[in-house]
Amino acid sequence: MPKRKKKRIGAARRNPGNAIRAPLSDRVTLIVICAFLFVLALVFLYPILYVLSASFSSPRAVEAGQLVLLPVEPSLDGYAYVYQYKDVWTGYANTLIYTIGGTTLNLIATLPAAYALSRRDMRGRNGVMVYFMVTMYFSGGMIPSYLNMRDFGLLNSRAAILIVGLVSVYNMIIARTYFSHSIPWEIQEAARVDGCNDFQTFFQVIVPLSKAIIVVLVLYYAVGHWNSYFTEMIYLQDRSKFPLSLFLREILMYGEYAETAISSGEAYSPEEMLALMKQADTANMLKYCFIVISTAPMLILYPFLQRFFEKGVMIGSVKM
Repeated sequence: MPKRKKKRIGAARRNPGNAIRAPLSDRVTLIVICAFLFVLALVFLYPILYVLSASFSSPRAVEAGQLVLLPVEPSLDGYAYVYQYKDVWTGYANTLIYTIGGTTLNLIATLPAAYALSRRDMRGRNGVMVYFMVTMYFSGGMIPSYLNMRDFGLLNSRAAILIVGLVSVYNMIIARTYFSHSIPWEIQEAARVDGCNDFQTFFQVIVPLSKAIIVVLVLYYAVGHWNSYFTEMIYLQDRSKFPLSLFLREILMYGEYAETAISSGEAYSPEEMLALMKQADTANMLKYCFIVISTAPMLILYPFLQRFFEKGVMIGSVKM
C-alpha cells in the first residue's frame, strides 16, 4: 500500500471527523427505520409485559383499567393459588407427554414421507403428492373423525391425542423442499455407490445434513401440541388426562360465568354475591398466571433454536 494512502487511513482513524460521512438522506432513512422497528418491538412486547404485570397485580385493579405497564398492588397471591391448584401440575405433566411424545411421532412419520417424495427415482411421486395435498383442503369433518376414534376404541385415551394430526402436509412439503433443493442428489448417488440402502442413506446421510429443517419441524409441531385444546376437549373426558390448556379454559369459563351472573341483575343474597365476586376475582387473577406459566417454556426454548429456525425456514421455503 502506498505511503500516502496509509497516512490518509491513519489520519482518518485518529480523527474520525475527517472520515467520509454517509449522506444526510441515508442517515435520515436509517433513523426512520430504527424508529419504526422500535415502535414495532413495543407493539409486540407490550401484550407480553401487560400479561406478566397483570399476573402480579390485584385483579380488581386490572379489571378497573388501572394497569398500564407496571404491576398495581403487586403480590404473589395468584402464583400461590396456582401452586396449590393440583390440576395445574396434572395438566403440565400431560402437556409435556403430548408435546414430547406427539412431536416425536410427528417427526417419525413426516421425515421419511418427505424424503421418499423428494427422491427423483420414486415413481408416481407427483400423484402421491396430489393425494396428500387434497387433505389440506378437504376432510371428513369432526363427526366422522369422532366416530372413527370411537370404533377404534381410542376415545378418552392419550393415543387419540398423539395420533390425530400425525402428519401435517404443510410441514411435509417444507421438509420435502429442503431435501430436494438443499441436499445435492449426487450425495445420495454416492451413498448408493458405497453400498447404502434407502434406510442407511436416510439415517446416515440425510438426517445429519437436515438439522436446520428438523428444528423447524420440532418447533412447529411442539408449539401446536403445547397450545392444543380443541382435540383434547372432543376426545377426552377423564380430567387426569387433560392438558394445561383445558384447565386454563376452565378457569376462563368460571370467570365469565361469575361476571355474567353478577351483571345479570338477578337477586342474590349478600353471601352469594360475595362468593360470585370472589370467584370472578380469583378467576381473573389465575388466568394471567396460567398464561404466564403455560407460555414460559416456549418463550425460553425459542432463543436457543432461533438460528436453526431462521436457516431452516429460509432454505426449506416452498419453491415452485
